[in-house]
Amino acid sequence: MAPLAPPAKEKEGRQRSPGARPATAHQGVARPGIGWALPATLFFALFAIVPLVLVAVLSFTSWSGLGSPQFAGLDNWAALAHDPVMIKSLWLSVLLTALGVATQTPLSLLLGVWAAGPQRNRAVLSAVFFVPLLLSATAVSVLWRALLDPNFGVPAQARWLFGDGNLLGSRTGAIGVLVLVSTWQFTPLHALIYQGATRAIPAVLYQAAAIDGAGTVRQFFHITLPQLRNSIITSVILMVVGGLTTFDTVLIMTQGGPGTDTTISAFYMYQKAFKGFEFGAGAAIALMLVLVATAISLIVVRVSGYDKMAGTREGL
Repeated sequence: MAPLAPPAKEKEGRQRSPGARPATAHQGVARPGIGWALPATLFFALFAIVPLVLVAVLSFTSWSGLGSPQFAGLDNWAALAHDPVMIKSLWLSVLLTALGVATQTPLSLLLGVWAAGPQRNRAVLSAVFFVPLLLSATAVSVLWRALLDPNFGVPAQARWLFGDGNLLGSRTGAIGVLVLVSTWQFTPLHALIYQGATRAIPAVLYQAAAIDGAGTVRQFFHITLPQLRNSIITSVILMVVGGLTTFDTVLIMTQGGPGTDTTISAFYMYQKAFKGFEFGAGAAIALMLVLVATAISLIVVRVSGYDKMAGTREGL
């Protein structure tokens, strides 16, 4: 039987000149222009870039909040470099951030992966676990300060476990409480990230692993964790930035005490600017926090290869 003649359109395609580009399924679909990004760009510039530039300028001045700022050169920066409280506060900020990452990452990862599963009553329990995410940091701090009150709170009712009950009266206890409160409040946010990422993992990977005899634990370590690599890096960067800029929890719960044992850099900036009326020094501390957070985030991005992130879904 003679072969059927190709359709007219196919004939036209075959007769196309050699220099013509072949038609694709995406031809005619224009990419969004710069106008789509303009509102967000203006918003970011107005409320992020401009204030940051003003803070940078203020860090080179001496200003008490009254009158006009006077140019002071590098005096504020030189004073901070030799300020033992500043150096201690910076290391304390890094310590609290590291402890936050170490505690929140495994908890939020396990909770997020579990919440993405088909367990019974999963939706109801997930909603309960995510309640702390709905509360402000101020409300959370007031709540935990009342719960841990040495006279009327939980420690007063369990002396056998908490001793004198004054958990905020020692350096170790105060740091432990700050880590506990931040973990309780922000773990749901990162669990939500992992929940969404886990649901995006193709089910065929787990089906193939089950056929090969892999159990739940092996599937978690050999499929789930590798597929969540980019989400883990994103979560860690958010924790780093959030940990270095924490302020209200320390202000309400410890006031930087006992002594200066919980005086992190953000709280020290508040003390310098709004209690000591040294707004130039406070601006220098704020700018230093921005630089430290940016540097750590860039290190995480480069070391982890996040800047070359690609899709991990099968076939993409």
